[in-house]
Amino acid sequence: MSEHDVEQYRITEAPYYRSVGEEVALYEAAYQARMPVMLKGPTGCGKTRFVEYMAWRLERPLITVACNEDMTAADLVGRYLLDADGTRWQDGPLTTAARIGAICYLDEIVEARQDTTVVMHPLTDHRRTLPLEKKGELVHAHPDFHLVISYNPGYQSLMKDLKQSTKQRFGALDFEYPEAAAEAEIVAHETGVDTETADKLVQVAHRARNLKGHGLDEGISTRLLVYAGSLIAKGIAPRAACTMTLIRPLTDDPDMRETLDQAVETYF
Repeated sequence: MSEHDVEQYRITEAPYYRSVGEEVALYEAAYQARMPVMLKGPTGCGKTRFVEYMAWRLERPLITVACNEDMTAADLVGRYLLDADGTRWQDGPLTTAARIGAICYLDEIVEARQDTTVVMHPLTDHRRTLPLEKKGELVHAHPDFHLVISYNPGYQSLMKDLKQSTKQRFGALDFEYPEAAAEAEIVAHETGVDTETADKLVQVAHRARNLKGHGLDEGISTRLLVYAGSLIAKGIAPRAACTMTLIRPLTDDPDMRETLDQAVETYF
């Protein structure tokens, strides 16, 4: 792969990320040790932004894969394709990352089938290799290659969880929604709304998060707060913005919607 091809995976501008603990230092140490890292936390709490920020900070290319239940091992490692000249091999994202020394981020890894995720095992121990069985090649990972996976433990089930043989190949960082002041700062920075409005949005989110497990599968994420703030910054009335971004996406239950509507009315 040419240097031009590698450049497409580089993050050229610093992503905004507000550290809320020791996660930056811990990740940097894990990267220096080439320890694979698992990020665990609720949806929309900043896991993906954190990986983007660390890739920029470490000046490494980043290849992200959104995992799904239909993803096969070939989708990760590569396959033979037919073209006008016959067959040719095309590397998958995991193989590409291993070759060029990128950070490979497998987002929502538990969505993938377990027989798919085991292909990454040789990359996560002392071997740091990736067998391409169909091609008859053993790829030795670039010294700078790093593997990161993420998932939301709140959606774990017996059918959708990682095997212990996979879990114990990773160091893990727990992510939660930031504490109120930090989250308001993030919302204000990302959207341009004033601090007072950002504070109110965060308070609405806290009310909703208290309902997780009591009618809501998941609380309002920081991502949704940014959506709400973005609409308000565009001139949309706060209640209408909150209805569209904080209530309607979360639930279709009329009683729960009314409860969330009341929370919004409390602050707006």
